[in-house]
Parts: sequence; C-alpha cells; structure tokens
Amino acid sequence: MKSFNIKFLLVSLLLFLSVFFSLSSEFPEQQLLQHLGTLFVSSILLFDLVKNRLSLTSFIGVFLFILLHIIGARWIYSFVPYESFFNAFGIDIHQLLKLNGHRNHYDRFVHFSFGVLMLPYVYEVFKHRIKNSLLCLLLAWLSIQTFSMIYEVFEWLLTVVISGEAATDYNGQQGDIWDAQKDMALAMLGSSLVSIVYLYRQLKKRK
Repeated sequence: MKSFNIKFLLVSLLLFLSVFFSLSSEFPEQQLLQHLGTLFVSSILLFDLVKNRLSLTSFIGVFLFILLHIIGARWIYSFVPYESFFNAFGIDIHQLLKLNGHRNHYDRFVHFSFGVLMLPYVYEVFKHRIKNSLLCLLLAWLSIQTFSMIYEVFEWLLTVVISGEAATDYNGQQGDIWDAQKDMALAMLGSSLVSIVYLYRQLKKRK
C-alpha cells in the first residue's frame, strides 16, 4: 500500500507539472505536439496504478524520464536554460564537459536518460514473461535501441506532414545533420551502462 501511495503522488505531481509548464510556456503553439510523448509514456504509469506490478525502481525511472520530457517540452528542447541554472552555482557546464557552446545539449541528455531510465522498466516487462534473466536483459537492451530508432523515424516522418519551421522546432536538430545518429548512440550508451550494472549483479548472484 505504501508503494502505491508513492506511485499515486508521483503521477499527481507529473499531472500538475505538465499543466503548469504548458500554461507558462513561451511556445504555446508547440505544446500539444510536444506533449503527445508525455501522454504516451504516462500511460505506463497510469496502467501500473491499476495493476501495481512495477517495482518502485522502474516506476521512478519512468517518472524521471517523463519529468525530463516535460521540462524539455516547456522550452521545446532547443531553449532549455540549463546553462543559466548551472551558472547560478558558478559552474560552466559547457566548459566542464567540453561541449559545443553554440548548441543546446538538453535533448542529448534526455536521449541518454531514455536509455538509463527506461531500461529497468523494459527489463521488468520481459521478466514477468521470461524466466531467463540474461535473455530478459538482452531483449530489454535491444528494445531500447528499437524504440530509439522508431522515434527518430517518427521525427523524420513528421517533417513530411507539418511545416518546416514546426518540424525544426520539434526535432531540435539545431543544424546538426547527424542529430538522429547521435541521439540513438546516446540512448545506446545509457542503456548499455545500466545493462552492465544488471549483468554484474546477475553474475554476482550466480557466484
């Protein structure tokens, strides 16, 4: 029951923040399109409120990924003021991480976080159906790469049906012709790091 209460509070918080950030956005015309992803991923949490099968670890992972997306949608990703946030603490994040200062890298961070935060959920989905832990981990890792690729294809198809300016705002390429490949690579990196942790734990248990 305690676990369910925490999950309910987290979902309520996401609902509040999604509405708050949408209403305060400087890009109101983009909010509906931006939050299609919010609705899609949030369905995972809403479904689990009924079933209550996910562990808190995977539930919080999905929650954090949606939260990052809500923040990104508020500034349509390309204009998230993360640099100002770090500057308030005396940190030049671009110099610290050797990043291109002419680009907003928030979308890169979210793609990396997709691999990190969503793999535990996908792993649990397979774990409910397959007993072999190593196979579940492999399928979860492959699924993250597949979802990442499908999303990039979706972004490409979107450019065909909406205006060029709207597509540019949504996709957040910022002039980088290799944007899709870099996004997928970061999702792969994030999911690979978490997979290594899971693999280490499984091998340690077997010993």
